[in-house]
Amino acid sequence: MTSTVPAGTAPVRTARPRRYLMCRPEHFEVSYAINPWMDPAKPVDTALAVAQWERLYALYLSLGHRVDLIDPLPGLPDMVYAANGATVVDGRALGARFRNAERAAEGPAYLEWFRARGFATHDPAHVNEGEGDLLLTDGHLLAGRGFRSVSAGHAEAQEFLGRPVIGLDLVDPRFYHLDTALSVLDGDRIMYYPGAFSAGSRAVLARLFPDAVLVGEEDAVAFGLNVVSDGLNVVLPEAAAGVAARLRDHGFRPIGVDLSELLKGGGSVKCCTLEIREAA
Repeated sequence: MTSTVPAGTAPVRTARPRRYLMCRPEHFEVSYAINPWMDPAKPVDTALAVAQWERLYALYLSLGHRVDLIDPLPGLPDMVYAANGATVVDGRALGARFRNAERAAEGPAYLEWFRARGFATHDPAHVNEGEGDLLLTDGHLLAGRGFRSVSAGHAEAQEFLGRPVIGLDLVDPRFYHLDTALSVLDGDRIMYYPGAFSAGSRAVLARLFPDAVLVGEEDAVAFGLNVVSDGLNVVLPEAAAGVAARLRDHGFRPIGVDLSELLKGGGSVKCCTLEIREAA
């Protein structure tokens, strides 16, 4: 079911200040391929990646959000994708355990950042790739699996974070993380690309979120679902024009940014942004 909004009846949205963690892409490169978007044969302009990232960082500050920074480590070019580093709910930081050896050292680095700042932390025994595959709504923790994170990691997340987990099967390798195929806009309002999910998972999403905003393939492959929302402002790749139009229809304020250089590593706005949800 595609949600439709009659003209002039879009709901009033409210922005809420957020706290984010980011990592400057000083060591960004594409020297290996662990997702379909990565091609080591294509040149990467690290200085341009940093400049694009800096504009995203400045945008968050201009919107009134707090942004903390973790130091980038040499030899970890994907550390810029901070969303994969942990999942933080109610002041509890669930560490990430990566499937691919190339990213394995990122999990401990992010977890130590949270531990040093007094967060309750958990070093996971099973694969989960942070907010890449764990997305929080008001009612559930939506959990992707199929390419990276695994069901045992979902159970571990539920036990540590105390939120009911809904497992969702990803079936298209282009959408290897949940945050490339689905985004939480506010509360229990989500948007997603149905083609990224198994038939059973599509049925679950339709039952839980009958008013979800559905996105087509063209905008999905432009990473139009890899967004960050504060309840009103939705920061998204500027190439996803169709998503921007749909968001306006639903009362959101889309803000397009150019992260084309970082897209060469298979990530965009959300991938670069880990939300820190502190204890109430």
